[in-house]
Amino acid sequence: MKKVLTFKTLLVLTLAVAVTSCSKNSSSKNSSRATGWKINAKDGGFQYNTNFKEQQTAPGLVFVEGGTFTMGRVQDDVMHDWNNTPNQQHVQSFYMDETEVTNLMYLEYLDWLKRIYPPGDPNFKEIYKGALPDTLVWRNRLGYNEVMTNNYLRHPGYAEYPVVGVSWIQATEFATWRTDRVNELYLQQEGYLKRDSHLTDATADSNFSTETYINAPTETFGGNSDVIDGGKRKIQTNAAGDEINKYAKRESGIVTPYYRLPTEVEWEYAALGLSELRSYNTYRGRKKYPWDGQYTRSGKRKKRGDQLANFKQGKGDYGGIAGWSDDGADITAQVKSFEPNDFGLYDMAGNVAEWVADVYRPIVDDDYNDFNYYRGNVYTKNAIGEDGKVTVVRVDSIIYDTLPNGKIVAVNLPGEVQQVAVDEAETYLRTNFSTSDNRNYRDGDKRSTRHFESFNEDENEDGGSSKMYNAPKHKVDSDTFGNLVRQYDKSDKRTSLINDEVRVYKGGSWKDRAFWLDPAQRRYFPQDMATDYIGFRCAMSRVGSKSKNKNKKARN
Repeated sequence: MKKVLTFKTLLVLTLAVAVTSCSKNSSSKNSSRATGWKINAKDGGFQYNTNFKEQQTAPGLVFVEGGTFTMGRVQDDVMHDWNNTPNQQHVQSFYMDETEVTNLMYLEYLDWLKRIYPPGDPNFKEIYKGALPDTLVWRNRLGYNEVMTNNYLRHPGYAEYPVVGVSWIQATEFATWRTDRVNELYLQQEGYLKRDSHLTDATADSNFSTETYINAPTETFGGNSDVIDGGKRKIQTNAAGDEINKYAKRESGIVTPYYRLPTEVEWEYAALGLSELRSYNTYRGRKKYPWDGQYTRSGKRKKRGDQLANFKQGKGDYGGIAGWSDDGADITAQVKSFEPNDFGLYDMAGNVAEWVADVYRPIVDDDYNDFNYYRGNVYTKNAIGEDGKVTVVRVDSIIYDTLPNGKIVAVNLPGEVQQVAVDEAETYLRTNFSTSDNRNYRDGDKRSTRHFESFNEDENEDGGSSKMYNAPKHKVDSDTFGNLVRQYDKSDKRTSLINDEVRVYKGGSWKDRAFWLDPAQRRYFPQDMATDYIGFRCAMSRVGSKSKNKNKKARN
């Protein structure tokens, strides 16, 4: 009997200790280590998501754990050009699309634009038109490609093929749209927004923008309270009866970071897929392709001899002899037709080349920066109106831009927060940046040095310039009747095709020889133009821990 009583007593004491321990942990988690005040108190005060575990993997993405690697050529240098010489870089962890953006994914974007901004309305016709891929990129003066011109974008037979004919500008706009739709979904699921409001309440002057929701939530959906307050989430009130924690701020952890184009260094790191070559803190050897080995054919017994990517194998040979060993594609191939690399990413070589975020320059300035390298920063901030609030774009305040090729695109859409360049209030006496536009920083000319002041030296009347890279500047204006007048730059003083509007694209395509499959190879193309061999995929920054796995893998 005594033994039974003793056991029960020990059990009660153990449970009491456990409850006390849990209570202490809970108390510690919801009280400030700075002040001792309670966090997330029902009566009000500081509210913060103390239960946050880690970033949710957004739709379509896979996790890429960052690290150090040798960026640049590590194999053949056939061209002997001064371009992408090897340099050591470190990349933060990030997420990247498992596949290239497909026609089906892009058509969903076009469908949304068409519903929200009907092209039949004169106020919106340029919005939808400016987002349309250029299907005429398939035409060839000595080839019959009309089947792709007419069908490639929209026919279900090509639904899971990578979208092409999309410019860099259009790709970045797609990424912005995608961010807003995913965050809109998350906020509906968490009860902050009315369910299915994207279908029942979204219009040109009443829709969702992530930046607007964060900075001016009551302006979201044009201030439609039925949507903003129509979620199923229970609203907290403080001791005075005021509503608190009504909107999901960044502190909630619900709003995801932005979809965007990957930087060049991220793309190259992800394409190499070095994770299986790790040995202590170095890599065993260097890779020429996203797969192991020095050849484009598989050496595995089951698939021996099969091509590992979709590329041009020789003159007049875009896929091989029909049947065995053919790469299975005349032009692009359906995504996931080939094995993924070690990060789980498909088609990081072949199929289509891909836009990345960077402005092109022949050198990667690793002497200045070797961490998350990126050339292309143009810093902006939210425009603030006379009332002290952020300026939200309205239907009557859409700004359009005429590109050098004559295409018209919307700079911003209704519901978004208007952006302006940062000014002296942000740059004065800073050591890390001094201007809003940093695209040509340290690219070789004196204008890119820190303290250079321009006195109308940008360009001479005869077309000469003091800039390091002096590309042609074509102009498009409108006459009094609204007709476009195209003015070609005929100056003979131009020194290159490189300027701040050309972007890097990476990876070989269905139209390229094997030489371009090396992830280190880099080329450039005007950001407002498109081709039949350049597509894109999105990326997203990782917030918080570098690794998803707390327990490190055993060393080899």
